[in-house]
Amino acid sequence: MDWIASKKCSAADAAAMIENGDILGISGFTLAGYPKAVPSALAARAEKLHSEGKPFKVSLFSGASTGDSCDGALARANAISLRMPYQSNPSLRKAINDGSIRYIDAHLGKMGYLVRTGAVPTPKIAVIEVSAVLPDGRVCLSTSGGNSVCYLERSEKIILELNTRLGDSYMGIHDNALPELPPHAKPLAIYSAGDRVGENLVQIDPNKVIAIVENSGYDEVTPFVEPDSVSTNIAERILDFIRFEESKGRLPKGMAYQSGVGKVANAVLTAMANDERLGQIDIFTEVIQEAVIPLLKKGKLGVASGTALTLSQGAQDEFIRNAADWKKHFVIRQQEVSNSPDVIRRVGVISMNTALEADIFGNVNSSLVCGSSMMNGIGGAADFARNCALGFFLTPSVAKGGAISSIVPYVSHVDQTEHDTQIFVTEQGLADLRGLASEERARLIIKECAHPDFKEPLTDFLEYSLKHAKGVHMPLALSKAFEMHNRYLETGKMLP
Repeated sequence: MDWIASKKCSAADAAAMIENGDILGISGFTLAGYPKAVPSALAARAEKLHSEGKPFKVSLFSGASTGDSCDGALARANAISLRMPYQSNPSLRKAINDGSIRYIDAHLGKMGYLVRTGAVPTPKIAVIEVSAVLPDGRVCLSTSGGNSVCYLERSEKIILELNTRLGDSYMGIHDNALPELPPHAKPLAIYSAGDRVGENLVQIDPNKVIAIVENSGYDEVTPFVEPDSVSTNIAERILDFIRFEESKGRLPKGMAYQSGVGKVANAVLTAMANDERLGQIDIFTEVIQEAVIPLLKKGKLGVASGTALTLSQGAQDEFIRNAADWKKHFVIRQQEVSNSPDVIRRVGVISMNTALEADIFGNVNSSLVCGSSMMNGIGGAADFARNCALGFFLTPSVAKGGAISSIVPYVSHVDQTEHDTQIFVTEQGLADLRGLASEERARLIIKECAHPDFKEPLTDFLEYSLKHAKGVHMPLALSKAFEMHNRYLETGKMLP
C-alpha cells in the first residue's frame, strides 16, 4: 500500500491527533483555501472534552481569515486560545472583543517571516488544504497560497485536506517561491504581475504527514453583488483621476492594480470591466476578488497575481469548468511575495484600499471601531500603501445611516499614518494630498471628502486647533480630538 493510502482517515480521526495547547499553522487567506473538515471535527471534539470538564484549546496561525467552518466553528466551541494574524468571522470577532480569545493583529506580509525567523513560536501541526497529493511527496495547494509553504516546511507534523472537488483545475496556477531570509538576501526576480520564480507544486516530507482527509467543500464566500451607487461613484472618481494623471504624464501606463477586500474595491474592478476606454490591465494584489471575472470575460485581464482567489460558490464552479483556458491569467503566490514591499515597488502598483475611518490630517484606521473594538484587522493594506506607486484609500463619507462620519478630527486608532497615505476618495469627492502640509491636507479633505453634514464641525475643530494646539505644524487640539467619537458612544451619533 502506498504512503498516500496509508495516511487517509476521517476528519474525526485526524482531529484526535491534535492535542490541547498545540499551535496549528493552517492554510487559507480571506475565505479561500482553508481546511474545512478537520477544524469542524476539532470543534466537535473540543465541545465533547469541555462537557467532560477537560481543557482543550489550540492556537491558530493562518494566512488571513478563514470560513465559518474553521474560524467560526472553533470560536463557538471555545477551542481557540490565540489567533493570528487576521480574521473576519463574527463569532471569532465577538470572542476577541470580549477577551475570550487573544488576538495578534499583524501585517500579513510579515507573518511568514515571523515564523521562519522564530520571532513567534513554530506551529506544531500544519493543517493545509490541497487539490492534489503526488506519490513523490509533492502537493498542489488549493485556492490560496497564504503561508502554506512556510507552515509545511516548519511544522513537525502535517495534516492534509485533499479537496476532491477541485481536480486538476489548480495545477500550474501556483508560484510557491519564498523570499530568502536576510542578511544579504537575493531579490526575487519579479518585475511584472505574470513573472514566475518558483515551483507550482510544494515538496513535502511524507514522513511528516500524519493524516490525509478528503473533503469536497466550497470556500464559504458571500455571493458577488453588483456595486451600489456610492461604491460606483467612488470607483468612477478613481478611474477619472488615473486617466487625468496619465494625460499629464505623471503616471506611466502599464501599472498593475491592487484592490483591497469589500464592495468598494469590487466596484472599482467592475467599473474597469465596464469602461470602454480602458484596455487590458494586470492586477498585482493579495486577494483576487470575483469582480475580476468580468474583466477576464471581456478580454481586459492580462494577469491577476495574488495569494488567494476568493470566489463565490457559483464562480468557483465556473472557474473549474473553464480552468484550462482561464488559469493562464492567474498566479497564486505565497503572501510573503504577494505582499513583499520590494516586489510591490518594483512592479509599480496602483493601490486601492478601504478605510474604516480617516482623519483630516491623512491618518487611516483600518481595524478598530472607536479605538478598541476589533473589526477584522490591518490586513495587507499597509504593505501596499507605503510601497505603491500611487495609493488610494476609499470609504463612504458616512456610515450607520449618517450617524457616523468616516472623516473625523483624529482617528481613534492609527493603522496607516499620514506619511503613508496619498489620496482619499469618498462619494463626495477626491483629495490628492501629495505635496501638501498638514493644514492644507485638512482643508482639502474636509472640502472634498467629508459629508456636507459634517463639514462645519470638522472645520470648527480645525480652526479651534489652529488657535489652541501646542503647535500649528500639526494643529491638533487634544482636548477636542475625540469629541465626535465620545458623542457617538454616549448618544449613538456623532453630531450634537
